[in-house]
Amino acid sequence: MAVTLLITLGSVATAQESGSYVLGPGDRIAITVFGQTDLSMEFTLSDAGTRNYPFLGEIVIAGMTLPRLEQRIADGLRGDYLINPDVSVSITQYRLFFINGEVNRPGGYPYQPGLTLEKALALAGGLGPRAATDEIVVKRASKALSAAVAIEMSEAVHAGDVIDVPQSFF
Repeated sequence: MAVTLLITLGSVATAQESGSYVLGPGDRIAITVFGQTDLSMEFTLSDAGTRNYPFLGEIVIAGMTLPRLEQRIADGLRGDYLINPDVSVSITQYRLFFINGEVNRPGGYPYQPGLTLEKALALAGGLGPRAATDEIVVKRASKALSAAVAIEMSEAVHAGDVIDVPQSFF
């Protein structure tokens, strides 16, 4: 069964498709600097996509991958503050994806790695009796231009996606 996927041509879609999760507003992130409890923190990334970090000031986090953020913090702390900082960044909770329309429980759900359209529909309680399964549209969260492509139910859904299941008229 093919459905239409509205994708963006921006860096978020490209990075997620290549297997590198890109951080964005709504992600809950834990930063650990081993041996430095005052530099370790957990927070939810704001809509601005930035965070004030000790000694480094405001850091733009949205659009970064976990390894890139680890490197940015380690490089910033190295030298003046620490000799060889050991930094670990992890996601404690992914941002939501949204599903609305002809499903049994529309709403926002936490993204999970490996999420497919079929699994997303199952999280929402399955398709409603009037769902137009051949017209499902997935919109990617980005400011870039968009294009539509047909996908299978087994293809990926990403954090921040909005899935719309329209009503069938027949």
